[in-house]
Amino acid sequence: MSRFAKITVVAATCAGLVMAPGAAQAEVAPTALGSVGEVDVTLDGTVSEVAPIAPCTLGATESNRTSGVTEGDTKYGAGETSCVTMPGGFARAEVKGSRFETKVLRRFGGPTIKVRTYLARCDTTKTGAAGYVELSGLSGVSVPSSIPANHKITVPAPDGGKPLAEVMVNELIAPTPPDGSLRTNLMRITLFPQGGPASGEIVVGSAACDPFGG
Repeated sequence: MSRFAKITVVAATCAGLVMAPGAAQAEVAPTALGSVGEVDVTLDGTVSEVAPIAPCTLGATESNRTSGVTEGDTKYGAGETSCVTMPGGFARAEVKGSRFETKVLRRFGGPTIKVRTYLARCDTTKTGAAGYVELSGLSGVSVPSSIPANHKITVPAPDGGKPLAEVMVNELIAPTPPDGSLRTNLMRITLFPQGGPASGEIVVGSAACDPFGG
């Protein structure tokens, strides 16, 4: 099923943050990181890895791009990343990508998962961080018109066995206890989460930020 989905998620992760004496007076530079995606999959004993694609880091490589990357059954189309300082001294990591496709589940009777275009963003605030994702042309799995945070889709095996994969869309990752930092992934595909002939993860569109420079 192909559809357009657009969601905005704000994570107020710093409401209960406790600082050491004098920390509130210290100047702390926020951080931001982003990548188009990455792959770490083991299939029939063979490892396929793709390091974070076109990574950006605030204060270092602040913009990056890729014309596309293919590893085995997984393809990323053209994409770009930016990690910048915004007005007021806030940080932003933004990732834009296109033409993602993975056929890794096809050999087990599962679907080809595609995303035509996508965006993932993380912004720091005075007390935490906010995540935003956007996608269009999703096929292979179905999502509601308004996608909640950490929306999990289980891809069943055609023979009724263990699930082929879990697909997390609009994934928000924050530490416990919260410290204000946030990672936003447009999509994370976990292969055979209950065990099977393949393992590992495929990440699409990842942005992370921390208002306190962690």
